[in-house]
Amino acid sequence: MNKSTNKVRVLVVGLGNMGLSHALAYHHNDAYEIVALVNRSERDLPADLQGYEFEKSYPAALEKYKPDLVSINTYSDTHADYAIAAMEAGCDVFVEKPLANTVAEAQKVVSVAKKLNRKLVVGYILRHHPSWITFVDKARELGGPFVFRLNLNQQSSGDTWKTHKRLMETTSPIVDCGVHYVDVMCQIANSDPVSVRGIGLRLSDEIADDMYNYGHFQVTFKDGSIGWYEAGWGPMMSQTAFFVKDVISPNGSVSIVVSDDMQSDDIDNHTKASTIRIHDSETDAQGEFVKSEDTLLSTNADISHDELCVLEQQFVLDAIRNDVDLTEHMENAVKSLAVCLAADESIRSNKEITI
Repeated sequence: MNKSTNKVRVLVVGLGNMGLSHALAYHHNDAYEIVALVNRSERDLPADLQGYEFEKSYPAALEKYKPDLVSINTYSDTHADYAIAAMEAGCDVFVEKPLANTVAEAQKVVSVAKKLNRKLVVGYILRHHPSWITFVDKARELGGPFVFRLNLNQQSSGDTWKTHKRLMETTSPIVDCGVHYVDVMCQIANSDPVSVRGIGLRLSDEIADDMYNYGHFQVTFKDGSIGWYEAGWGPMMSQTAFFVKDVISPNGSVSIVVSDDMQSDDIDNHTKASTIRIHDSETDAQGEFVKSEDTLLSTNADISHDELCVLEQQFVLDAIRNDVDLTEHMENAVKSLAVCLAADESIRSNKEITI
């Protein structure tokens, strides 16, 4: 830390959508001091970030600025190497999801964090959203086994489609986005996943022959719970297929309700959860619902994506300053990644994968 100010000195690496949002969160938090911004190419920056040092080389910046924390917001194929390099240089790490491109790489990153006693926080942003926390809690209250119905399809075009195509050079949509929602499933079921089966299809000749821009998988859990997740990117995707966040149990269901006019490629819409519908399945002797009306719970926490990044980086700060044990956090990141990578393997091999 900066001993004169007691601030956490942070190097922000990668300035895409997530990197910029996290950089702004550090900028507006007086407990942080941004030492430099790193991006492989020049890019336009918001006014609040224009006064900081700018570097194109991550290794050079890591050596030059010797930060306390490295915030890694690059494409997923660099996450593991960048995180390990930062920890070996004595830094704590925040890294965007997914943690790595393989389970072995993810396990190695976690192993290094434990060995070197460094803090490693993975960007599972939904864990910090007050409405999503309520959604998970209300679903748990139903009791299992559960059926999970979750998706995040994006009708992307222009710059967003360009970003998606770049992502798909190394990572499929169901891995990139799916880790969030498998993590939600695991939190609610409190049970380990045991098998997964996936299907996928390449819907564009603008991506590589061995990649697909639409994927769907089904996962089973030890407690008998089951779930599905789907994700598709591109100008051909249906806007109608955008948003399903639904959990069902023998005792009822909990769902997130959104407006029909939400745009699927707007990043602020991906975390919406301001209204939660709770359905009770209890019936009387005649088979009629005891509670005829579903409960619509307004959480009053429809915060923006940037505001959510502020909460996430406050969690990072608290972990560093209060020496929070992140073992479970790290292991959960590996677990959800393993499910999504198994789904990808299933799609490519046309076989069910045991986890």
